[in-house]
Amino acid sequence: MWEIILAAGWPIWPLVIASVIAVAIIGERSFALRENIVSPKNLLPELQAWLAKGGITKDTITRLEQHSMLGRVFATALANAKNSREVTKESIEETARAVAHQMEKYLSTLGTIATVSPLLGLLGTVIGMVELFGAFTTQGHDVAQFARGISVALYNTAAGIVVAVPAMIAYRYFRTKVDALLIEMEQQAIKLVEIIHGERQ
Repeated sequence: MWEIILAAGWPIWPLVIASVIAVAIIGERSFALRENIVSPKNLLPELQAWLAKGGITKDTITRLEQHSMLGRVFATALANAKNSREVTKESIEETARAVAHQMEKYLSTLGTIATVSPLLGLLGTVIGMVELFGAFTTQGHDVAQFARGISVALYNTAAGIVVAVPAMIAYRYFRTKVDALLIEMEQQAIKLVEIIHGERQ
């Protein structure tokens, strides 16, 4: 691997850095967007049991805020339970926007890496072609410089694609997962609002 990096020349380094950042983001988002952390399915039944035992208390709201992202949305709903249904829904939507922003953390960076990596590879290709044509002189051509130009061009082209494809796949995957989790959280929040206002058992 180190020999490939050396053969690709300095244009490969931005791609190496981009790949490290992409791997770090993919690992972090894979951990942070687990369903049991974001939107556990058993939270609403547990909350119903809490409400049946002691009603809405500050302790219940605090526990919900610390439980999960869905818990934060539920905590907002309970904190505004005495208000009208419309006010409760508006407060839930505000919290949901903050939660969505937290769930989308780093995804724009991952998408940028997926978009820019082929361009960085193309830059390396152009630089390699410049070196390649620089090998030809009136006295003949420098075989070593010619070979280096080809190496720089090809390695950077390949590296740009290798970095971009997994980054784009991961970006699309996480965007889809965030959207699905948000829809699930919205449905759970609607059920809670109906329970609070006595429209659902």
